[in-house]
Amino acid sequence: MYTGSDSRKHMMMWFLLVMLFFCMVTESNAQLTENFYASTCPNVELIVRKAVTTKYQQTQITAPATLRMFFHDCFVGGCDASVLIASPNGDAEKDAHDNISLAGDGFDTVSKAKLAVEAQCPGLVSCADVLALAARDVVVLAGGPGFKVELGRRDGLVSQASRVEGKLPGPELDVTGLVDLFASNSLSMTDMIALSGAHTIGFSHCDRFSNRLYNFSTLMPVDPTLDPSYAQLLMDTCPRVGSDPNAVSNLDVNTPEVFDNVYFQNLVARKGLFTSDQVLFNDFRSQATVVRFANNAEEFNNAFTIAMRKLGRVGVKVGNQGEIRRDCSAFN
Repeated sequence: MYTGSDSRKHMMMWFLLVMLFFCMVTESNAQLTENFYASTCPNVELIVRKAVTTKYQQTQITAPATLRMFFHDCFVGGCDASVLIASPNGDAEKDAHDNISLAGDGFDTVSKAKLAVEAQCPGLVSCADVLALAARDVVVLAGGPGFKVELGRRDGLVSQASRVEGKLPGPELDVTGLVDLFASNSLSMTDMIALSGAHTIGFSHCDRFSNRLYNFSTLMPVDPTLDPSYAQLLMDTCPRVGSDPNAVSNLDVNTPEVFDNVYFQNLVARKGLFTSDQVLFNDFRSQATVVRFANNAEEFNNAFTIAMRKLGRVGVKVGNQGEIRRDCSAFN
């Protein structure tokens, strides 16, 4: 038989359990915060922005190189700067086949920004956070949207080339493959399409897309979803025989150095460089979003900033996990 006292005890117990759950959820969401360094390194964003701007003014490759590196870092073991580690044995994350093409200017950008931060706030700001800030800053420098970056990441203690395979989207993936890969990192289809919009800047070597020009299938050597004039332009850049191994083609044929929504307009015009680009328009599941982004730059920018903030939370190390590296290319 329950008494009034027992009833009150049960209510109190349920109240405490609910409060405990609420606190756990709140703590989980609060692992990263925009003002993480407010009391320890209040000028960190200004310091990083200045270093990144200087580098960008030296070479605009800084923008796609840094943005791509952030993406590659987060998709392999989380956003923990493990892609920055250099190994004398050539077996670090950056040495994996899918990362060999990461441009040196991206690494140099983070290295210089970290050096500037260390000069004013030694041992306080992680390389992972410097990379996240730099990725945002290059988007803005290239004409894209600004957004708040959540901070508080710690640097990872593992960097192995063997962990990379199957973690990054290849240029041949279809929409199902893309959706599954991004979902494994808690990113939606809309996030995936928006982040693909990062291909509005940058370039690629011929070997990443030449199959669409010369050996797409037995009956149709040229991918029929390619605009014919665009296909010819790519063939001129990447001939079947005697192609320069260093030859590259811009990911956005029209405004390759400007962060805008023209990438999506190119997809509608059948001028997506990779198969994984063009399928976003060809597949009915993603086509409507591509068309919306092509017609409305603001809608793309909003979706991109939301997706970037979500990307920045993938697999983060916080609290006592990991470390704060002094040199981004080496463990302490």
